[in-house]
Amino acid sequence: MSHSHKLVIKRSSMSRPPPPPPTTNKDQQHQNPSLQEINIKSGEKERLKELLRERLLECGWIDEMKALCRAFTRKKGRNNVTVDDLVHVISPKGRGMSIQ
Repeated sequence: MSHSHKLVIKRSSMSRPPPPPPTTNKDQQHQNPSLQEINIKSGEKERLKELLRERLLECGWIDEMKALCRAFTRKKGRNNVTVDDLVHVISPKGRGMSIQ
């Protein structure tokens, strides 16, 4: 049995500079502020939150979520309902409703 071995020689490039040292998350945060940071600094985040509240109110989403909470609370009894219960019940319905 004859085994042939292939010899592979890797050559490094002499003209290529070494790669820069890896950056850490801390370095990246200083170099490239996140969209969230930009929005907070410019007040854009608060403006967007207010616009969202207005749109949710206008389309009836907020009233619908309140009605779902009231109906569930009446059904189970006021003293037998937790916030977690309400979140569990209304979250799928709230996420599924479209804003128009």
